[in-house]
Amino acid sequence: MPFLGEQAVVVEEVDAVRWQLQAPLTYRAATDVFHVPVGFLTDFASVPRPLIWLIPRYGAYTRAAIVHDYLCEHAPVGRSDADGIFRRMLRECGVSAPQRWMMWAAVRFGGRMSGAGLREWLLFLLIALPAVLFLAVPFLIDSLFLLLFRVCTELPADIPVEIQREQGAVLRLEARGEAAVERVAHR
Repeated sequence: MPFLGEQAVVVEEVDAVRWQLQAPLTYRAATDVFHVPVGFLTDFASVPRPLIWLIPRYGAYTRAAIVHDYLCEHAPVGRSDADGIFRRMLRECGVSAPQRWMMWAAVRFGGRMSGAGLREWLLFLLIALPAVLFLAVPFLIDSLFLLLFRVCTELPADIPVEIQREQGAVLRLEARGEAAVERVAHR
């Protein structure tokens, strides 16, 4: 694996979002070696709050996210190269192809596609559109079920409800306007 040295990430929490690296992190790319020094501040993966259910802020890709933050902040390479290195690091860390492509599309969009040519824009659209659909489907299903739940819980007040009691008695509640009439029948 191209990450050199200690495999564990050692960090200390600075505040609710940022973490400070307590042990150096080194990554060997195709032609360069990048050293992230002790004391570097990171937020791990910069995932918007509504999407944390899909991609948490840290995971198998934590080291890749830290190196990417370093590459973007200190600019030893251009933004599009940093994003490409990030995609390769994700693959090397064992991140699944769909998640890897969604994360890469997010950082490319976050970088406003700086330095991207026509080929990169087309590739971005090819990846981003399925990713948006992938996110939209669970959102629409959740919204539909919440709507159905809301409709089903707002039943008319005159529908009788039966509740089974411990000793075989059935409590039948019939709502009549504001008052409820209770009838108990023993079986």
